[in-house]
Amino acid sequence: MIKNGGRRFALPGSNYVWPQTINAYARKVIESNGGEVVFEEYYPLDQIEFSSTVSRITSNKVDVVFNSVIPPGVSSFFKQLYEAGFSRNGGRLGCVYYDENTLEMNQAHEIEGLASSLDYYKALAVEDPVSAKIQSAYEKQFPGKFRFSAGSAATGTYRGLKLWEAAVREAGTTDREAVAAALDHAKIAQGPGGPAEMVPGKRHCRMNMYIGLAKAGQYEVVARSAGPVEPKEC
Repeated sequence: MIKNGGRRFALPGSNYVWPQTINAYARKVIESNGGEVVFEEYYPLDQIEFSSTVSRITSNKVDVVFNSVIPPGVSSFFKQLYEAGFSRNGGRLGCVYYDENTLEMNQAHEIEGLASSLDYYKALAVEDPVSAKIQSAYEKQFPGKFRFSAGSAATGTYRGLKLWEAAVREAGTTDREAVAAALDHAKIAQGPGGPAEMVPGKRHCRMNMYIGLAKAGQYEVVARSAGPVEPKEC
């Protein structure tokens, strides 16, 4: 975002542990790369009116809004930000949890160019036969508006079940302690977005990560990790 958006950041978020944790990490990354956090603030989870925040963003000439406001407020926040001319004047949006489901909360032009970072986007199905097969099976079983996506935890649930399956097969039983021991180092060679493996002793998972840009209501994958990413930021 610094390379393509600018150096002056705002970190607005909902007032609970995840936004505060991710913003602490984001602040370190921003400042270590020569950026500046103009302000960081938090709002009640049900807040939907953000005119004072939008005014602060525009008056302080913020280049990038790194958002961790969640629904229901996020769609109205993005709309108010767009109507204030933020994107028209060159501002950039970043929101790491935003997936194909949340894209539909706004008109496409209101969040055009939004950058997200997730373990899967539907666009990957074009190049990855495994992802395409999983995507197709989901859409057949669950037709409708709810997408198979990462931010909504569908990809994580799929991996979790497959990792549990691998652990059960290794343990040869469904006994809790035996499965837990096997799950500590479980791996799957195939999954949405690529393989995944547990990090022994951490209860977290290594997996591929991608950066997507919102374009005309869909995501385009513009960057990807060289391989499975360590979950050290958790």
